[in-house]
Amino acid sequence: MVLLEALSGEAAKLLAAGLAIAIGVIGPGIGIGILGAGAMNAIGRNPEAAGSITTNMILAIAFAEALGIYALIVSVILLFVV
Repeated sequence: MVLLEALSGEAAKLLAAGLAIAIGVIGPGIGIGILGAGAMNAIGRNPEAAGSITTNMILAIAFAEALGIYALIVSVILLFVV
């Protein structure tokens, strides 16, 4: 509680925005890494299916990246609106 009392409004806003983006992109980052590793493993096992695997991988990465973009939008809102 002492830490919260010592923070000014601007410092609390910057801390909240930093935590929002930091925590918000951890999941998509890990998810994209797992997707890439799984796709490379699948292509290594079945090279003939590389086209469809790559298409599905890129689609899944786009959905995961959208979550990171939502975290970015929230952090920008915290910086400029709150």
